[in-house]
Amino acid sequence: QVQLVESGGGLVQPGGSLKLSCEVAGLTLRYYSIAWFRQAPGKEREGVSCTSSSDDSTRYADSVKGRFTISRDNAKSTVYLQMNSLKPEDTAVYYCATDRVVRTICSLNTRGMNLWGKGTPVTVSS
Repeated sequence: QVQLVESGGGLVQPGGSLKLSCEVAGLTLRYYSIAWFRQAPGKEREGVSCTSSSDDSTRYADSVKGRFTISRDNAKSTVYLQMNSLKPEDTAVYYCATDRVVRTICSLNTRGMNLWGKGTPVTVSS
């Protein structure tokens, strides 16, 4: 069964860290780009970070640059999002997704993503 499964969310204090995981099943991860998105209550889903299949290039939203790091372990078929220096405005449900397209530059646009995980909630609060 082709699916993405996120884990690692939780409650953390401002300034803290969390590491999210996106396990990819039914696809050969090394061929595809994977992106992380988030959706806060009452807001649109937004792209956070992505990693491409070729040369492992990465992209970040301006709001998370310098704080979040995306990585991938193709052998474990898993993509990670290390989140440091968390802020209350990072509170959201975090999703991983893919458009199942082999591309050089990964996309942070929700359009075209055709496989989504169910999400993992992150709450940053004291």
